[in-house]
This record gives sequence, structure tokens and C-alpha cells, in this order.
Amino acid sequence: MGVMQSVTVLGSTGSIGVSTLDVLARHPERYRVYALTANHSVDALFNQIEVFSPRYAVLADATLAQAFAVRLAEAGLKTEVLSGDAGLCAVAREADVTMAAIVGAAGLMPTMAAVEAGKKVLLANKEALVMAGPLFMDAVERHGATLLPIDSEHNAIFQCLPNCSQTDGRKENPFSNGVQRILLTGSGGPFRTTPLDQLSDVSPDQACAHPNWSMGRKISVDSATMMNKGLELIEACWLFHTDASKIDIVVHPQSVIHSMVEYIDGSVLAQLGNPDMRTPIAHALAWPERIASGVGALDIIMQARLDFEAPDEQRFPCLRLAREAAKRGGTAPAVLNAANELAVEAFLDGRLGFIDIATVIEEVMHKVEIVEPQSLADVQQADNESRRCAMEIISYKTST
Repeated sequence: MGVMQSVTVLGSTGSIGVSTLDVLARHPERYRVYALTANHSVDALFNQIEVFSPRYAVLADATLAQAFAVRLAEAGLKTEVLSGDAGLCAVAREADVTMAAIVGAAGLMPTMAAVEAGKKVLLANKEALVMAGPLFMDAVERHGATLLPIDSEHNAIFQCLPNCSQTDGRKENPFSNGVQRILLTGSGGPFRTTPLDQLSDVSPDQACAHPNWSMGRKISVDSATMMNKGLELIEACWLFHTDASKIDIVVHPQSVIHSMVEYIDGSVLAQLGNPDMRTPIAHALAWPERIASGVGALDIIMQARLDFEAPDEQRFPCLRLAREAAKRGGTAPAVLNAANELAVEAFLDGRLGFIDIATVIEEVMHKVEIVEPQSLADVQQADNESRRCAMEIISYKTST
């Protein structure tokens, strides 16, 4: 066993953050919580601080943070409260391990801060690679950071790679070590078999009712549109040094096989397990060792069958848009991501229909100029421009 490691959990009140704390609590001799951060879920954050006594807590809003600091002091809790991007970046830099689990573009800056500090980064934030893949991976290399994927699919792929490709910063290209193809699996979400003519009428609650996973509402909608799989495709291109042509998406309704890697000798390696995010979290926390996660063993006999099918791009147009963004490169994935965030938000607020999510994204991708980013500022500019464009399109659709 190694030295006690300090851990910052960015987005500790979300589903990944809660699962991370569950794993950490099982190994108090190995990990101590350095910092916890939340957007505005102050009650949940307060409860976590009572249990884990972190040195720092961070809230997005400065006024909220001040009030929260008073609340902690009145309760006799000594955790110091920081706020905003500066606070997030500070606690991301200072811990030995940073779990990057803030959903959306808001997680980009603190995740990059942890990388630039050369830390061990557990990447659950898709946007870091989707928005800024080339800049992010270059920073991992330059600063000697350890980057480990938390998405169950990317973590599965990582586990199925040859040992020589399981490097901490993905410096080895697995396709030069006998890998032929990556098979990225996805459940197909709640609307995999819904008649196409009924998709226009589905509600946010129906879209958030995932058959296998317990997730936040935004990620659940991404699963229903399969945009999550499109974003994961873009991520996988950067993580595993390949292009989209070597990655196939496979619909696997049971979510038992989390992804597969095909080799040139005809072997296909798969990683299986119960659908529980504590498995990839525990794997990445302890890598290259293994620790208990609290997840029960998969009962293959009870599971009985595993099904696979090709994704229907008529049903899931977001997959086509993501492949297009991956192929175009530059800021195209950032544009795709920003438009998707706004469209999903509008759908969850009841301002946009389910099938209009893809329509908005496609219109934004056609209108916003794609450039080759030289810095995070270029990525942020593309993100901002895409959001403005998406808001205009959504406003027009809701007013007609």
C-alpha cells in the first residue's frame, strides 16, 4: 500500500461525486478528502463536510459561499470555503488526486488546472476532451499528469488495452500494439424501441428514466438522444490516439459489457460488470492496483443473455452529428457540445421538443465558424458563440 493520498472531488454532490465518496469511505487508511465542491447544493455539501471534514469546500457563487462559511462556523466545522473558478482551480491543483466530475463546460478550467499541476486526474468530465482535446492531451504530456478515464466505457476500453498501452498519459498508441478496432457500447437509452412517430411527444421525465443507470438529468437526456455516445466517441479519439473510423458504436441494452477492444489476431476483449460507477472509480483511484468498490459480483447465470445491435441514426441523429464534429475537428466538437447543452436545458425546461434537440445542434454547427484552437480562450470563444447562436434558434422555435 502506498502513502496516504489527498483527494479533491470536483462536483461532489452529483452522482459521480457521491459514488466517489462512497468508495473513498471504504478506504480511510488510503485516502483523505482534501476538498469538496458544488454548484449550489449547499445542504448536500454540508452533510458531506460533516462526514469527511475536508480542508476546503468550494461553491460557484461568492455570496452563497460567504453564507455557507457562516453556516459551517456556527456548526463548529473548520472547513474553509472558497468560491468561483479561482477556488475550483486552487483545490484541483493542490490535492494528489482530482476527481473531475463537474458536468458541462464549467468543469474545463479546474480539470485543466489539475493537469497543469501534474496531478493524477480521474476524468469524468466529458467536456475537457470534447471541447479542448488537442490542448488537453498536449497539457497531459507536457506536465506529466496521470490521466485515467472514469466513464464506464472508456475505463473498460483502458482495461482491455495491451499492458504497454496502459500508460498514465496515453503516450502509447494502442493501434501500434495490435489493436484493430474499439467497440464502444451503449444501452440505447429509454427510447431504443419507441416508435419514431412518438418521439416528438416524450417528456423530460420519460427521457430521464434510464433503464440501467442512475444519472443526473442532463446526462440522462444525452443517453436518450445517444449524444452521450457521440461525445464518448470524440473523447475516445483523444484518449486512445485514433480517429472515429476505428471506433464502432454498438447498442447493448443490458449495459453489462461496458466496451470491447478488437485485436489484429481476431481476439475481442470485453470488460463486464454490474452497471455501477463505483467500479471504474475504484479502478482509476487505485490504478495500477485494485481495491474493493462496494459493487457486487456480476451473476452471469442470472444475466442469461447479452444482446447487440447497430445504432439507428434515424432514431439517434445526434450520433451522426458527433461523427461529423469528430471528422471536422478544430472547434467543431466544442460547438456541438455547447449547442447540445443549451438544447437539452431548453428541453428539460419544457421550451423545446425532444426531437428538436438534434435540429438545434445541426443548425448551430452550420452557422458557427469552425477554427483550429490555439488556446483555451479560442475554445471558450467558440463555446460562447455557439451558446448565443443556440439561444437565438431556441427563442425562434419557442416563439413560432
